[in-house]
Amino acid sequence: MSIISVKNLEKHFNDDVIIKNISADIEKGEVISIIGPSGTGKSTFLRALNFLDPPTSGEVFFNGEKITKKNMDTIRRKMGMVFQNFGLFSHVNVIDNITAGPVKLLGMQKKEAEEKALELLNTVGLLERARFMPRQLSGGQKQRVAIARCLAMSPEVILFDEPTSALDPTMVSEVMAVMRNLAKSGMTMLVVTHEMDFARDVSSRVMYIDEGGIYEEGSPAEIFRNPQKPKTQTFIYNIRSYQFEVTSIGFDFVEMISGVENFCFRSAIEKKTANKLMLLTEELVLNIVTPQFAACSLNLNFSEKLKTYEITVSYKGEEKNVLDNADDDLSAMMVRNSSKEIRHEYRDGLNTITAIL
Repeated sequence: MSIISVKNLEKHFNDDVIIKNISADIEKGEVISIIGPSGTGKSTFLRALNFLDPPTSGEVFFNGEKITKKNMDTIRRKMGMVFQNFGLFSHVNVIDNITAGPVKLLGMQKKEAEEKALELLNTVGLLERARFMPRQLSGGQKQRVAIARCLAMSPEVILFDEPTSALDPTMVSEVMAVMRNLAKSGMTMLVVTHEMDFARDVSSRVMYIDEGGIYEEGSPAEIFRNPQKPKTQTFIYNIRSYQFEVTSIGFDFVEMISGVENFCFRSAIEKKTANKLMLLTEELVLNIVTPQFAACSLNLNFSEKLKTYEITVSYKGEEKNVLDNADDDLSAMMVRNSSKEIRHEYRDGLNTITAIL
């Protein structure tokens, strides 16, 4: 028997149909990543499962029991949820945030609840912050406290609604590390996420949500390496690529570099490689191509099969490899020496330089 079973689930807000006719079974111990473009109903689907946003129609079963308005509070205690905005009580300290639920809802003795809270704080690496107030914590620490608070209720399933979206990129890894450990422990998890490395490396199954329903689902290998449907293919391609058009010498350089940085973040590229990508992009576009040709097109791509990154810059004009003068040009020398391979192609008046890392 599935731990969660969804039958023909729909959610409407007035005349807007947000999700429609979703049916799915979630098995105990599964880690399901829910991905897709913004505004396609991912969070609504998650909130409908535990009746935070009761579905307009359809049925949800938890361990074979149909969830209704009468039993939803009881079942919700077994189906914990971690939100993107932490949701901590600002007027009490960390340990009191964690013990509030077990004491008030489960009838646990305060001492027992505190002992368990300290164990959980140790698990998420925050034992020394037990008496801190939420305002004294970083965003990543707050989210780890929120996870510990959820675990204090001993849930059978945890629903994560974009748990890292409100965090600075430097804090994402600490929260993801806790979630990876939970997955290893066998916790059943449904995770709405933009962290594609988690979805690819940790999930047992990936659901791509679009057009109000589960547009495509499969194993991480099936979704990330060989998606079958057009919108999934486009989505997966877009998270592995970045394009930018330079139209003049005075282009917005900051916008371009910010885009490269975001590409590195989405693709979970390690810091050393990300810094190299940003540096070589700057050298190629800003210091080598643009001064000579003014306009060019930048493309960054990641090859899952080859595990390589490609920086491609295209520019119109007569056939010319702008890296030919690598011996006396510092920028050209840097690009050549930092790349595994350099390719130059010329076709129909268009030069293309590709640097492979």
